Amino acid sequence: MDKMKFETADMTEKNIDKIAALFPNCVTEMRDESGNLKRGINFEMLRQMLAPDVVEGGERYEFTWVGKKASIVEANKPIRKTLRPCPEESKDWDTTENLYIEGDNLEVLKLLQESYMGKVKMIYIDPPYNTGNDFIYADDFMHSQKAENEQMGMYDEEDNRLFKNTDSNGRFHSDWCSMIYSRLHLCKNLLTDNGVVFISIDDSEVKNLKNICDEVFGNSNFVAQLIWQNKKGGGNDSTHIAIEHEYILTYAKNISLLGEFYESYSEDYIKRYKEKDDKGRFFWDTFKRKSGKQYYPITCPDGTVLEYDEDGNAISWLRSKSRFDEDVKAGEVRIVKNGDKWSVQFKQRMPLGKTPRSIFTTETVISDQGTTSTGASDVYEYFKKDVFSNPKPVELIKFLLGFGLSDNDIVLDFFSGSGTTAEAVMRSNVEGGSHKYILVQLPESIDSMLNSSFANAKRVAENAATVLDELHRPHLLTELAKERIRRAGEKIKAENGLSPQNLDIGFRVLKLADSNMKDVYYAADDYKQADLLDMISNIKDDRTDLDLLFGCLIDWGVPLSMPYKSEQLDGCTVHVYNDGDLVACFDENIPESVVRKIAERKPLRTVFRDSGFVDSPAKINMYEIFKIYMPEDADDITKRVRVI
Repeated sequence: MDKMKFETADMTEKNIDKIAALFPNCVTEMRDESGNLKRGINFEMLRQMLAPDVVEGGERYEFTWVGKKASIVEANKPIRKTLRPCPEESKDWDTTENLYIEGDNLEVLKLLQESYMGKVKMIYIDPPYNTGNDFIYADDFMHSQKAENEQMGMYDEEDNRLFKNTDSNGRFHSDWCSMIYSRLHLCKNLLTDNGVVFISIDDSEVKNLKNICDEVFGNSNFVAQLIWQNKKGGGNDSTHIAIEHEYILTYAKNISLLGEFYESYSEDYIKRYKEKDDKGRFFWDTFKRKSGKQYYPITCPDGTVLEYDEDGNAISWLRSKSRFDEDVKAGEVRIVKNGDKWSVQFKQRMPLGKTPRSIFTTETVISDQGTTSTGASDVYEYFKKDVFSNPKPVELIKFLLGFGLSDNDIVLDFFSGSGTTAEAVMRSNVEGGSHKYILVQLPESIDSMLNSSFANAKRVAENAATVLDELHRPHLLTELAKERIRRAGEKIKAENGLSPQNLDIGFRVLKLADSNMKDVYYAADDYKQADLLDMISNIKDDRTDLDLLFGCLIDWGVPLSMPYKSEQLDGCTVHVYNDGDLVACFDENIPESVVRKIAERKPLRTVFRDSGFVDSPAKINMYEIFKIYMPEDADDITKRVRVI
């Protein structure tokens, strides 16, 4: 029978599959360190397949750094991790379609590969800028520094994988490049074919980030290097130039499929379009034009013919006669009488928007909103204290959301920090959207900043700790962000008089954790029989049914935000996910009647606990029952019905 892996995909193998499909002659066999045969790539042959001339050794242009190859290996390496659901920390767990995931984003991105591959329309990230004071992720490919970092106290009490990448470090830029490179490789897989990624960055790494993005996404998929005015005024203490801007690098997954970008209109502009029909907003505008080339008579309902004006000049109309006739039939034109005069009017429809400009100034693009100071003001509104350092403004993210999202699109932010992206998505949805978000954030300790040598950082950390103490929550950035999202959602709902059904202000909390399965599950042959007898279950003792359900969703590649319910069948708890996408029962000693009732539903996927059956014959009988109710899938029943 097929066994569930509970291990992320080996991205190296997937890449070999893609190459094999295009160039089968470049795939070969080789032996690994253990002497086992495995597939590999004949790179010399592959180079020749991609070259018009004979390939010989020589120089070539490329962007590289110390640790680049190791970062690729790290991105492709499978892991045995899972996401544990936390309904008690969530909001509207049963109905929300938003996700808030706590954990190292490199590992979380690996876990999302199957469930969200090709499903995310937009990614926005605001990674650490590598200014010499930022903490960045210390991945496994930085192992040469790990011991040194531990000795220097660069790991906090929660053992978070962070270190301060000071500019005295000889690999200052290399470590940052390795950190971002592996994550961009993984997130690209999640984008839809017409998806887009926005990355905030400043001068310190914009050049390196541009080179990395050209390699990961392809130079041909470069959209723009947007310039955002993030500050306004001040700067008299600057040594040379007062820097008032940052960049937002923009890349498409496939620029040939990327739709047009439009700026969102201001509320005052929208108010002009008072009317609305099934095609959208419009207002009635005059069809008559002072000058033009469209001359023809129009007959009014009482027989009056409009052809000449009061001065005897031929009237010019907006559109051709044939287009006018079409518009009349379609209801796009009306002829109305104002006093004793007839007027021809047409529906002036609100355009989708105007093409965005590459320079985002605070005066024009975001109506004097959207600097780092307004980002702080956004959050201050909820806590009456500054509790985040330099959060991005809601208006900036909301502005980017307006470029090209359609209904039900998913937005991903895997450096989510203060949770601005969640609030931006909710506020965008108030104006007619139905977008969903996935936020990922490492649970960074706020206490690590309490002793900061920077007065403002220390003040913000003290404020944050005070707020979390009042809430009786741990001193973690994720706890503060979740509370911000809760309060933002309630405020948005109150401001707009919305019911819960009108707007999704909830989120499901999931936390990165080690696998639900014991080591014996992955390597049963390595254990002696006596050891196996001691391990009655493959499953760790502290894991709940909900843990197991979400572990199976990840392994099977099912989205994690769908409706879920549990039912009681003949004394057993049965979990039904999205009305049958997956049905699970993790009880012990499941009676045949329950198996039959589940099989009758013909679910797409079914999973049981191994100890749910008293012996092997009972397990075999379970499969036979499913074959009876699902004869069309009898040959592949073990792929749709699994036991863990």
